[in-house]
Amino acid sequence: MRQFLILGFLTVLIACGGSPSGDSEYVDRMADQHATDSSEANPMSSVEEAAAVSGGDVVYGTIDGTELTGYMAVPEGIVDPLPGVLVIHEWWGLNDNIRSMTDRLAGEGYRALAVDLYDDQTADTPERARELMSAAMEQADRQVANLTAAHAFLVGDQQAPATGVVGWCFGGTWSFRSALALGDGLDAAVMYYGWPPSETDGLSALRAPLLGLFGEEDGGIPVDSVRAFEAALEEIGADAEIVIYPGAGHAFANPSGQNYQAEAAEDSWKRTVEFFRVHLLE
Repeated sequence: MRQFLILGFLTVLIACGGSPSGDSEYVDRMADQHATDSSEANPMSSVEEAAAVSGGDVVYGTIDGTELTGYMAVPEGIVDPLPGVLVIHEWWGLNDNIRSMTDRLAGEGYRALAVDLYDDQTADTPERARELMSAAMEQADRQVANLTAAHAFLVGDQQAPATGVVGWCFGGTWSFRSALALGDGLDAAVMYYGWPPSETDGLSALRAPLLGLFGEEDGGIPVDSVRAFEAALEEIGADAEIVIYPGAGHAFANPSGQNYQAEAAEDSWKRTVEFFRVHLLE
């Protein structure tokens, strides 16, 4: 079953502009946006959780016999099933700042699972981040298998009654792509400044409500492409809301970078929390 899902998704991915050449351009654009950036913590990664949480590393699946290890956080003292949220790291990888964001989501009442699409590697320099992101984008089938396994872990092992996904930058792209892959199996998707598809033939695979959060001054994700994406979603009648923040650049909400912009980051986080509350908790 999973093989059929992956093959079907790759067809959709190509139709939606996820071709190798398109992904190569995407990597180049992200490298340009992060050329003088760093992976140091910023204010968003130090905000306290709404409620006490506990977290730790967890094996959520395997690919070709290799274990997939991520970080899962849950509200402290809760043993009953809870809605699950997949958390997808940005281009630096699954670092401590992403773990902090996962804790924040768990504090809102979820089992939050941060996946690792970089095979247990993280980057401290833009050069290394580019290498890791490029390698990951060249293995689309592996990333889909990874995300599918993580979702199955939340639904099966953790008995999540509803599931969502959120990601930033590289993770925002894969948040949207996982929403296409998981179809009716997903209940909500949040996409922070991910790469919008250049072709729209495969958008009908989207079943989950979508919240897209973008910066008007993002040099890596041109606002015209975001507006075209929004128009395509409207044309097919998708349950989607696209928010474009005036004056905000790329990675405005990045929990591990120097492009953080407080006003846009705080508003987008409030929207994310409310969006998940409506679609996963109610």
